[in-house]
Amino acid sequence: MRLILLGPPGAGKGTQAKVLTEKHGIPQLSTGDMLRAAVAAGSEVGKRAKAVMDSGGLVSDEIVNQIVSERIDQADCANGFILDGYPRTVPQAEALSGMLRQKGLRLDGVVNLKVDEEALVRRMESRVRETIAAGGKVRADDNPESFKKRLEEYREKTAPLADYYRGTGELRSVDGMADMKAVTAEIERVLETA
Repeated sequence: MRLILLGPPGAGKGTQAKVLTEKHGIPQLSTGDMLRAAVAAGSEVGKRAKAVMDSGGLVSDEIVNQIVSERIDQADCANGFILDGYPRTVPQAEALSGMLRQKGLRLDGVVNLKVDEEALVRRMESRVRETIAAGGKVRADDNPESFKKRLEEYREKTAPLADYYRGTGELRSVDGMADMKAVTAEIERVLETA
């Protein structure tokens, strides 16, 4: 299974990816993890990424695409993978399509977790209150203003991916507001009928 999960921050992509990776024995490929691993390995592309990150810049699509391509070639991806945080933009999606074509691979699906953004904000606020009440530590970016900015950035840069993948015929939509197990079951169902 080669899968992309789309949806705004807080939609449950990470939760669903974890369940699906365990069930299918495939890795979840997180852009951040892949970048850190390439830097730690000291690969040529990792050195280029490190130089950009050390200077405070954003790693270019070219570098990210190369890191993803090299990661997909690793043995644990032979039976598939779930992409997490990639692609983020239509140009990255186009690059991914070309990359997979060159490798003789294709996506099994792109699942868009449809959610009510206002409900996500309320859910995040509730989670923060519960964490504080339990004496836990809240992440610095786990506040309503930061979360709303992340949602805004998602709408601007990543939401257009749904239209792109709708155009390729690969997009399947699932109600991300349902119970976690129901969302997982629906993802499995739409992938079987794809």
